Amino acid sequence: MSSYYSRTKDLTRTRKSLSDSPPSSPSPTDKNYRHDRLSRYDSTGENAADKPLGRTSSYTRRETRMPTLNRQEQDSTTKDYKKMYTEALHENERLKSRLHDSKQELAKIRSQLEKVTQRQDRMSERSSVLESEKREKQALEKRVSDMEEEIKILTELKSDNQRLKDENGALIRVISKLSK
Repeated sequence: MSSYYSRTKDLTRTRKSLSDSPPSSPSPTDKNYRHDRLSRYDSTGENAADKPLGRTSSYTRRETRMPTLNRQEQDSTTKDYKKMYTEALHENERLKSRLHDSKQELAKIRSQLEKVTQRQDRMSERSSVLESEKREKQALEKRVSDMEEEIKILTELKSDNQRLKDENGALIRVISKLSK
């Protein structure tokens, strides 16, 4: 209960302090409200409606000028809003064009990156093909050298075989002469 009481007490203090202190930047509606409140009273503090109508004070003259001033303020604020709106639209269009340019540049860079990646893939494929070709070439060279050695051995064997045939034929002749 006491916390509720202290909260409402703080709230009323805050409301009083807000109503006592002038706002830091009054809005146009606050200005009009303050003007209406001030225009009802003259410098003596009397209500302007209570005064006789024959006398015109500075406040009544001011009241007659205020609608035109208010219209000018409203026109200037609407012009300011229109100007701010057009500036915002212009800025938005400029940013859209920059975004579009950036997207085009990004697409161009992506395509270049894709091309480079494809080249590297081809080169890596080529290098892998070259590696496999090198291995095949080495294997073939080894087979060729093995076959050359086999050919050498075969030629030696043929020559030995021919020599042995010749010797065998000679021995057969010698044995046939001896046996006669």
